[in-house]
Amino acid sequence: MNFDVVVIGGGSAGYAAARTASDLGAEVAVIDKGPLGGLCILRGCMPSKTLLRSSDIMSLMKRAEEFGLSTGRLSADMAQINDRKKKLIKEFADYRAGQLKDPKYNLIQGKAEFLDAHRVKVGKKTIESKAFIVTTGSDHAQIPVPGLAESGYLTSDDLLDSRELYKSMIVLGGGPVATELSQFYCRLGTKTTLIQRSGHILSASDEDLARPVEAKLREDGMKVYSGTQLTNIERTKTGVKVSFTHAGEEKTATATVLFNALGRTPAITGLNLEAAGVEVEGRRIKVNDAMRTNVAHIFAAGDVVGMHEIVHIAIQQGEAAGQNAVAGQEEQRVDYRLRAEVTFTDPQVATVGVCEKECQLSRRPYLVETYPFDDHGKSIVMGELHGFVKLLCDPDSGEIIGGQAVGPEASELIHEIIAVMYFRGTVFDVAQMPHYHPTLSEIWTYPAEDLADQFKGEKRSEG
Repeated sequence: MNFDVVVIGGGSAGYAAARTASDLGAEVAVIDKGPLGGLCILRGCMPSKTLLRSSDIMSLMKRAEEFGLSTGRLSADMAQINDRKKKLIKEFADYRAGQLKDPKYNLIQGKAEFLDAHRVKVGKKTIESKAFIVTTGSDHAQIPVPGLAESGYLTSDDLLDSRELYKSMIVLGGGPVATELSQFYCRLGTKTTLIQRSGHILSASDEDLARPVEAKLREDGMKVYSGTQLTNIERTKTGVKVSFTHAGEEKTATATVLFNALGRTPAITGLNLEAAGVEVEGRRIKVNDAMRTNVAHIFAAGDVVGMHEIVHIAIQQGEAAGQNAVAGQEEQRVDYRLRAEVTFTDPQVATVGVCEKECQLSRRPYLVETYPFDDHGKSIVMGELHGFVKLLCDPDSGEIIGGQAVGPEASELIHEIIAVMYFRGTVFDVAQMPHYHPTLSEIWTYPAEDLADQFKGEKRSEG
């Protein structure tokens, strides 16, 4: 079997790569070990957001009296919640499987292993190609913590499929997966303790973005420990005990289950990349902005390159790899200027472009202003008072270089700033644009106006 382009992995990056290469006239094959659908659809974005919808509604129902309403006794049926999730995810997965089974993609189901730089084997089949694109995604990371491997911990895969509401839970980690799922279970009634190694949850973001989320988690009844060091984990008759240090003190936490959310790692086991001469760094496949590895005709995209575990970026990378893998095409490079990230906690956290932490590390000059939701009309009438929005701009041109929101519907609000940044718009543009009143969106006009007023640099911030 011989092809122009072979894509290994049929998730978001892989499908984008295959579609792009096929549209350019290449003879394409997709190799996928199954089940078809990829991480986002099967074990990531879509199932988690389906579950979160239930806990968000539960949380709002608990506040009914605040809005002059009354409810009966509230309870959560995890089996019904999971049945709804399974139904929706099956529809999404079936649709993606149908796309991949289009004859133009020559779907081959099985595990791929490189024999050399131009051949892979899948079972007893040997497949040759002019170019390869590796999009095998990521696996749960194995973190060396004493007792963790023997603790019988649960992963996000387990929690997304659970049909029971646990009595109590310890969560290891403070990233998006840890915070989203811990808040889900906490709101439905699980006694939850979150233990985070870094100084604050969502450690990749600015600290001020994390604080409103941390406050809300505690308001929901969760115990949150930041800046910890795990010392030991052990099974008990009733569950698990975690020992850790916090603020110089030895502490322990006990629960019926342990959720390991300490991160993910590129899925390269079994690919035999050494046979193809492909270089890796740690476990991630090294690529340039064209998604090309050190072997000119082998590309990689998505989680396997270990850069940004975000679907829309995986799709961008896949499209670039798909175009660049087809001979005779103009080289496409991925532009990360509009890198956006969202955490679907309550309050939500959304960012685009650079943050203050990045500017300070690179000593990039910037101007910054914020505006709080507890002083904004629409969020006040909604009763959503946590958080704020933040705008960063270039001090010489006023061009917006970053935007952050932590608060109600931040995942939707951030798209105004993405659109403005796409067209390299300025704070003057946002300040002058008509915004309907009362809306959440008009909150962006306040930091934009403040930046415009002090644009000449009186309040310039520099790292």
